[in-house]
Amino acid sequence: MKQYFAYIRVSTTRQGEFGVSLPQQKDAIERYAQRGQLEISRWFEEQETAAKQGRPLFGAMVRLLRKQAATGVIIHKIDRSARNLRDWADLGELIDKGVEVHFANESLDLTSRGGRLSADIQAVVAADYIRNLREESKKGFYGRLKQGYFPMRAPLGYLNNGAAQPKTPDPKVAPFVREAFHLYASAQYNLGTLGTELFRRGLRRTNGTQYRCTQLSKMLNNPFYYGLIHIKKTSQYFTGLHQPLISKATFETVQAVLQGKLNTRVKRHDFLYRRRLACKACSYNLIGETAKGFVYYRCHTTSCPTTCLRQEVVESAVLAEFSRLSLSIEERRYLQRELQLVRANAAQQQQETIAALNLRLSQIDDRLSRLTDAYIDRLIELELFEARKKALLSERLDLNTQIASWQDGKRDASEELAKFLERADGACLAYTNGTIEEKRDLLDALTSNRIIDGKTPTIMLSLPFRAIADRPKSADGGPGRNVHRTWKRLLPLMLSLLEAQTRVERKIAA
Repeated sequence: MKQYFAYIRVSTTRQGEFGVSLPQQKDAIERYAQRGQLEISRWFEEQETAAKQGRPLFGAMVRLLRKQAATGVIIHKIDRSARNLRDWADLGELIDKGVEVHFANESLDLTSRGGRLSADIQAVVAADYIRNLREESKKGFYGRLKQGYFPMRAPLGYLNNGAAQPKTPDPKVAPFVREAFHLYASAQYNLGTLGTELFRRGLRRTNGTQYRCTQLSKMLNNPFYYGLIHIKKTSQYFTGLHQPLISKATFETVQAVLQGKLNTRVKRHDFLYRRRLACKACSYNLIGETAKGFVYYRCHTTSCPTTCLRQEVVESAVLAEFSRLSLSIEERRYLQRELQLVRANAAQQQQETIAALNLRLSQIDDRLSRLTDAYIDRLIELELFEARKKALLSERLDLNTQIASWQDGKRDASEELAKFLERADGACLAYTNGTIEEKRDLLDALTSNRIIDGKTPTIMLSLPFRAIADRPKSADGGPGRNVHRTWKRLLPLMLSLLEAQTRVERKIAA
């Protein structure tokens, strides 16, 4: 009796629920072999999709048949043998060489022209079924992304909640992920020491070991944690519905550290103005050093006139600039009365702020729509389209966060303005009595540029602090009309610039 191979296949273990399990295929083939008096010498059982080439058992079986290791092969159905035309062509080549190919579920005579034509048509239909299935799966996949869902495995720190459900923070792991971003943003750790520190604090892999550098790098580069979904294969970005673990400012700080824009080297000397003073001639940062018990800052570019500058000279310039922010007694009294009026109109201010943010949000949506039209009309390339789309989606995400905070009552313009004015008024005293870290925080929050020209430091305050420092003051120290006129003009400016100042402070806190 002739010897035959038998081939059975399922794509996944779950496919058995739909009536094509391996035992059912095997029973059908055995009944077919008994009716035709065919002896099966070897079974090939495989759990691989036939949509792509590269099935190991199918390839091994084809090679054996080419070597005439068996008379032929029995397969349950045509779509069990091949769902791509290349594998079907291999079977056709075997049939042309005289190898018998039988299908237990189809009565086809593959030695006749009509039987081969019928089999070829069924094979093409099976291949087209896969193409259609792939297209429909892609539509569903990107449809979920456009809705804000992430139809893949949740990243570290999040939990899967099933289809059409946003990922939610894992209460056990999410705090460690948030810590990881904040620790790395401090520029005090590299990936190796970060993994060690997180392991010391209690973060473990499922096998109890420390997370590797590659895993931490993947996590720190993933914008999912601040609300954006990034599909790496197509470089596309989508706004997610999941709850962010970190702010956009923290993520950008981490990216700056990863790209080497922030120094992560171990500090041997913790100088107060380290990396905070720039030479006017060459724009390089001045380097701190100690000599005879004093701290000096030098520009190491030989052609620059800034040879050295003592730290006390810089500190005097900073204090002189901060002293301009101090308020007089009359100014404090006037501002207290004005803040009470602002508090009385807090609801109106909240609605106006929300309306302004919604207007900016609609402008972002319009820009996204125009950007998409430009890409459809082939006016811009895909790479530029995705880069601009990412920037607009990030800005929209930030605006949505601001709107939500105003609507939830977490933001109060009067309280934020009061704290801001209090910080400006007490900046000089806080700087004088603060620690090194507190002084740096004040310097970063209140100044925008710190330029050294020769031996002369120029400290420039950032907005809106500059507006306070440059306010007109009464010449004789009395209340006069200057206080009223000045602050009537400045207070609206303070309110309009407060959101920008808040963003700066969030970056510093990150």
